[in-house]
Amino acid sequence: MTDLRVEGLQVAYETRPGERLVACQDISLTVASGEFVTIIGPSGCGKSTVLHCMGGLLPPTQGRVLFGGDEVVQPNPHNAAFVFQDYSLFPWKNILENVGMGLTFAGAGKTEIAGKAAEKLDFVGLGEFAHALPRELSGGMQQRVAVARALAMEPRVLLMDEPFGALDEQSRRTLGSDMARILEQTQRSVVLITHSLDEAIFWADRIIVMSARPGTIIEEIEVKAPRPRDLSMMTEPEFQAIRVRLFDLIQLQQAKKAPQPLAGGR
Repeated sequence: MTDLRVEGLQVAYETRPGERLVACQDISLTVASGEFVTIIGPSGCGKSTVLHCMGGLLPPTQGRVLFGGDEVVQPNPHNAAFVFQDYSLFPWKNILENVGMGLTFAGAGKTEIAGKAAEKLDFVGLGEFAHALPRELSGGMQQRVAVARALAMEPRVLLMDEPFGALDEQSRRTLGSDMARILEQTQRSVVLITHSLDEAIFWADRIIVMSARPGTIIEEIEVKAPRPRDLSMMTEPEFQAIRVRLFDLIQLQQAKKAPQPLAGGR
């Protein structure tokens, strides 16, 4: 069953009157129920733009995004919830309150908010920190809080935009391994944007590779290793072979990347 479908997506921006910059074009992909998809590509290729369209934060110039058979025209956190690199926690609220903020904005009752927030905080292993403030937690723990907040909305798809980009490499690997197990238990579909080849392979059932701007899909790579995975997977021949392929693709696109001429609207 397909949770999410992107059809012929293009996003263009007007930079000055009569001038357009095309961020991405001809993007078509599907995300099946329970599937983990990662998207990689050179900087500026439109990865985050595609993700924002998936979640209804940005309207496409052409094409459409569908959940089930319904076209996405605005954000709906019960369809898609975001986890960003910036944890976006309220520093004056405790962790339990932060986890419940999405439900609060959605108009849920206090009993439902408290129950679901506590449940999801336990789920990500931070139940004992319910009454702590964000500043008392490490960066990795704060990102777990952001994931718990997104999961509290019970979304069909979790959209993650460079969620570990602010962490050091060792923290990224440790947290990534833990979060892979957590997200496997949710059976949710996940789309992850990352610049890390290791993350892209370690997490994914399928990797979408985008070209330099204007971003298009140039290759899809299936990762056959069963999930959840542990860090020993990174020593396996399949992992290394995929990593070499991704490295070559990204290097080629980086070499092609050059300032895009701004085309007039005529």
